[in-house]
Amino acid sequence: MAYIIALIIIAFDQWTKWLVVDNMMIGESITVIENVLSIFSHRNSGAAFGILQGQMWLFYIITIVMVGVIIYLIQTEARNHTLLKWALGLVLGGAIGNFIDRVFRQEVVDFIDTFGNFPIFNIADSALTIGVGLFIINLLLEARREKRSNN
Repeated sequence: MAYIIALIIIAFDQWTKWLVVDNMMIGESITVIENVLSIFSHRNSGAAFGILQGQMWLFYIITIVMVGVIIYLIQTEARNHTLLKWALGLVLGGAIGNFIDRVFRQEVVDFIDTFGNFPIFNIADSALTIGVGLFIINLLLEARREKRSNN
Protein backbone atom coordinates (compact mmCIF):
# COMPACT_ATOMS: atom_id res chain seq x y z
CA MET A 1 0.00 0.00 0.00
CA ALA A 2 2.84 2.45 0.79
CA TYR A 3 4.29 2.02 -2.68
CA ILE A 4 0.91 2.62 -4.34
CA ILE A 5 0.48 5.81 -2.32
CA ALA A 6 3.97 6.92 -3.35
CA LEU A 7 3.26 6.21 -7.03
CA ILE A 8 -0.01 8.19 -6.89
CA ILE A 9 1.78 11.15 -5.26
CA ILE A 10 4.62 11.04 -7.81
CA ALA A 11 2.19 10.89 -10.75
CA PHE A 12 -0.03 13.71 -9.43
CA ASP A 13 2.98 15.84 -8.49
CA GLN A 14 4.66 15.46 -11.88
CA TRP A 15 1.40 16.00 -13.78
CA THR A 16 0.63 19.25 -11.92
CA LYS A 17 4.20 20.48 -12.40
CA TRP A 18 4.02 19.64 -16.11
CA LEU A 19 0.79 21.67 -16.38
CA VAL A 20 2.47 24.68 -14.76
CA VAL A 21 5.68 24.44 -16.81
CA ASP A 22 3.81 23.86 -20.07
CA ASN A 23 1.14 26.53 -19.61
CA MET A 24 2.64 29.33 -17.52
CA MET A 25 5.64 31.61 -17.69
CA ILE A 26 7.84 31.85 -14.59
CA GLY A 27 6.36 34.56 -12.39
CA GLU A 28 2.88 34.27 -13.91
CA SER A 29 0.02 33.96 -11.43
CA ILE A 30 -3.55 32.70 -11.67
CA THR A 31 -5.85 33.69 -8.81
CA VAL A 32 -7.94 30.82 -7.48
CA ILE A 33 -9.35 32.50 -4.35
CA GLU A 34 -8.67 36.24 -4.02
CA ASN A 35 -6.02 36.95 -1.33
CA VAL A 36 -6.06 33.30 -0.25
CA LEU A 37 -4.81 30.97 -2.98
CA SER A 38 -3.18 31.30 -6.37
CA ILE A 39 -1.22 29.22 -8.83
CA PHE A 40 2.12 31.01 -9.16
CA SER A 41 4.79 29.62 -11.48
CA HIS A 42 8.01 29.58 -9.46
CA ARG A 43 11.29 27.64 -9.49
CA ASN A 44 13.45 26.82 -6.49
CA SER A 45 17.01 25.51 -6.66
CA GLY A 46 17.15 25.19 -2.87
CA ALA A 47 14.96 23.91 -0.08
CA ALA A 48 12.03 25.44 1.82
CA PHE A 49 12.24 29.22 2.23
CA GLY A 50 14.97 29.21 -0.44
CA ILE A 51 17.71 27.91 1.85
CA LEU A 52 20.74 26.09 0.41
CA GLN A 53 20.26 27.52 -3.10
CA GLY A 54 22.16 25.61 -5.78
CA GLN A 55 23.34 22.78 -3.49
CA MET A 56 21.98 20.02 -5.74
CA TRP A 57 24.64 17.48 -4.73
CA LEU A 58 23.51 17.79 -1.10
CA PHE A 59 19.86 17.24 -2.06
CA TYR A 60 20.79 14.22 -4.18
CA ILE A 61 22.65 12.59 -1.29
CA ILE A 62 19.98 13.38 1.30
CA THR A 63 17.18 12.11 -0.95
CA ILE A 64 18.94 8.88 -1.87
CA VAL A 65 19.67 8.12 1.80
CA MET A 66 16.13 9.11 2.82
CA VAL A 67 14.54 6.91 0.13
CA GLY A 68 16.69 3.98 1.27
CA VAL A 69 15.65 4.45 4.91
CA ILE A 70 11.97 4.78 3.97
CA ILE A 71 12.03 1.62 1.85
CA TYR A 72 13.73 -0.21 4.73
CA LEU A 73 11.04 1.00 7.15
CA ILE A 74 8.25 0.02 4.77
CA GLN A 75 9.70 -3.48 4.45
CA THR A 76 10.43 -3.99 8.15
CA GLU A 77 8.31 -1.78 10.41
CA ALA A 78 5.18 -0.88 8.46
CA ARG A 79 3.88 -4.31 7.48
CA ASN A 80 0.98 -4.33 9.97
CA HIS A 81 0.69 -0.60 10.63
CA THR A 82 -1.71 1.19 8.29
CA LEU A 83 -0.94 4.70 9.56
CA LEU A 84 2.80 4.11 9.19
CA LYS A 85 2.28 2.79 5.64
CA TRP A 86 0.41 5.98 4.74
CA ALA A 87 3.03 8.18 6.37
CA LEU A 88 5.95 6.47 4.66
CA GLY A 89 4.15 6.31 1.31
CA LEU A 90 3.47 10.04 1.40
CA VAL A 91 7.05 10.87 2.38
CA LEU A 92 8.47 8.52 -0.25
CA GLY A 93 6.26 9.97 -2.99
CA GLY A 94 7.08 13.54 -2.00
CA ALA A 95 10.80 12.89 -1.83
CA ILE A 96 10.88 11.20 -5.23
CA GLY A 97 8.63 13.86 -6.79
CA ASN A 98 11.03 16.66 -5.92
CA PHE A 99 14.05 14.47 -6.70
CA ILE A 100 12.78 14.02 -10.26
CA ASP A 101 12.68 17.81 -10.64
CA ARG A 102 16.18 18.23 -9.28
CA VAL A 103 17.63 15.58 -11.58
CA PHE A 104 15.88 16.66 -14.79
CA ARG A 105 15.41 20.42 -14.24
CA GLN A 106 18.14 21.29 -11.73
CA GLU A 107 15.37 23.05 -9.75
CA VAL A 108 12.00 22.27 -8.21
CA VAL A 109 8.77 23.55 -9.75
CA ASP A 110 6.67 25.24 -7.06
CA PHE A 111 3.26 26.70 -7.77
CA ILE A 112 0.87 26.72 -4.79
CA ASP A 113 0.83 30.17 -3.22
CA THR A 114 -1.25 30.65 -0.08
CA PHE A 115 -0.11 34.24 0.41
CA GLY A 116 1.25 35.56 3.68
CA ASN A 117 4.70 34.54 4.92
CA PHE A 118 4.56 30.97 3.67
CA PRO A 119 6.78 29.68 0.87
CA ILE A 120 5.31 28.67 -2.47
CA PHE A 121 5.11 24.87 -2.57
CA ASN A 122 3.93 21.89 -4.64
CA ILE A 123 2.18 18.53 -4.29
CA ALA A 124 5.41 16.74 -3.29
CA ASP A 125 6.03 19.27 -0.51
CA SER A 126 2.46 18.78 0.72
CA ALA A 127 2.86 14.99 0.74
CA LEU A 128 6.15 15.28 2.64
CA THR A 129 4.61 17.57 5.25
CA ILE A 130 1.50 15.44 5.76
CA GLY A 131 3.58 12.25 5.79
CA VAL A 132 5.94 13.57 8.46
CA GLY A 133 2.92 14.70 10.50
CA LEU A 134 1.38 11.22 10.27
CA PHE A 135 4.75 9.66 11.14
CA ILE A 136 4.92 11.76 14.33
CA ILE A 137 1.32 10.87 15.22
CA ASN A 138 2.17 7.20 14.69
CA LEU A 139 5.21 7.50 16.99
CA LEU A 140 3.07 9.10 19.69
CA LEU A 141 0.37 6.43 19.36
CA GLU A 142 2.96 3.65 19.50
CA ALA A 143 4.57 5.16 22.61
CA ARG A 144 1.13 5.41 24.22
CA ARG A 145 0.34 1.74 23.37
CA GLU A 146 3.69 0.63 24.72
CA LYS A 147 3.17 2.57 27.93
CA ARG A 148 -0.28 1.01 28.42
CA SER A 149 1.04 -2.51 27.81
CA ASN A 150 3.82 -1.99 30.38
CA ASN A 151 1.37 -0.92 33.09
